[in-house]
Amino acid sequence: MSTTSTSAAAPPHTRSHSLFSDYAVLFKPRVSLMVVITAGAGFYLGSLASGVSPFQLGLVKALFGIALVTAGSSALNQAIERGTDRRMPRTAARPMAQHRIGLAHGLAVGFGLVCAGSVYLALATNPLTGTLTLLTAVGYIAIYTPLKRITTVNTFIGAFPGALPPLIGWTAARGVVEWPAVALFAILFVWQFPHFMAIGWLYRADYTHGGIRLAATLQPSSTAARSSALQALFYVVLMIPVSLWPTWLHVTGIPYAIAALLLDACYLTATIRFMGIIRNPDDPENRVLARQLLKVSVIYLPLLLLAMMLNAQGRLLF
Repeated sequence: MSTTSTSAAAPPHTRSHSLFSDYAVLFKPRVSLMVVITAGAGFYLGSLASGVSPFQLGLVKALFGIALVTAGSSALNQAIERGTDRRMPRTAARPMAQHRIGLAHGLAVGFGLVCAGSVYLALATNPLTGTLTLLTAVGYIAIYTPLKRITTVNTFIGAFPGALPPLIGWTAARGVVEWPAVALFAILFVWQFPHFMAIGWLYRADYTHGGIRLAATLQPSSTAARSSALQALFYVVLMIPVSLWPTWLHVTGIPYAIAALLLDACYLTATIRFMGIIRNPDDPENRVLARQLLKVSVIYLPLLLLAMMLNAQGRLLF
């Protein structure tokens, strides 16, 4: 984001860039932060199940390794999509799209971070965590990213690597995949769909111009609106029982369940409003509905994980 109105008005090729600022864009820090937060929640819950402090189990080491792999995956994603990024105003200024970072440079940084992070995790935590993290990167880069230009099924496929961070955090603390880790995976998997439908509709014109296949880019507009809205509604309703799964597994207590239901009600309300895009798909005001759903989804997930952590193992900490 620009810090002044002058820089905001300047075209991408006229702005000054440093290698540091280009790396910051290449590594997608906001996405990486969300990955680290969800992985950290999984690690914390897993450490409580072990009865050991998360710091004694190596929380910082685990999150460092996960951050390395996430940053590397983002770099490789931009290497693959540099041509697509160049065609979309939202991403046209990215360093690889503008050739400020060359293909060989980006690939070397990306592969280096993914490999280093995976090996580090295998040594610092356990081989299972290193392997799962590497497979997550491979799924994101080699499967999901190419599918974005081929089929709308990419959203479903991409939800798998997107949902793995809290499970990976759990395995980093416990060394095994257990049902609570699967529940965390399920929560992130289901949460992503209303979130992605909102993003798809908000940047529908960009994605259409870039050749990205999403529900929002289907033709005609009425089909795109109906598909986006109904998928969002289906998954937000599914979110209700899925968000309560940790309580059923005795990972959390009733206070968490109450908090989860309140958050689910907010997520559901925003999604029902988003369904208004069906009435008039080409109405510019639909972007407002999409942005509202996006904001609610971004607030929902950290608050749900926070409630889970505060009430972990039935502790009454809020």
